[in-house]
Amino acid sequence: MRDQIDLLATVTLLGVLEQAYFAMQVIYARRKYKISPPETKGHPEFERTFRAQANCSEYFPIFISLLWVAGIFFHQGVTAVCGLLYLYSRLRYFQGYTVAAQGRLGPLYASAWLLWLLVGLALAGLLAHFLQPTWMAALLWPLQLHGVW
Repeated sequence: MRDQIDLLATVTLLGVLEQAYFAMQVIYARRKYKISPPETKGHPEFERTFRAQANCSEYFPIFISLLWVAGIFFHQGVTAVCGLLYLYSRLRYFQGYTVAAQGRLGPLYASAWLLWLLVGLALAGLLAHFLQPTWMAALLWPLQLHGVW
């Protein structure tokens, strides 16, 4: 069983480590600009770092859910590659956002596209799972009558 989910587990762990890295960057920015919690306003670089980390954290549960559903029901390898690309795009997003707000846009679009791809893979995998041969035969029956299938 482990070899059926090892890639998904690896990408999940990398994602958790990435989230920890983002959180640490907020801590460093707080120290650098002397902004104590719970304050979220201050130096523009701190605000961008804080916002970038918050945005990445908001999407992380969606990413992890899609990663596992697509990986289990579609294909672990394809899903893991998509997951690695997503994590890379979020890293680029974070780095771009901390420098300038406009720097986040390209990686933001890439990560959104990858999330939609994971939605598609998860949906395709679930449909294939639920439309087992019995269901497929019932759906294809009209085509078989006409000799198309």
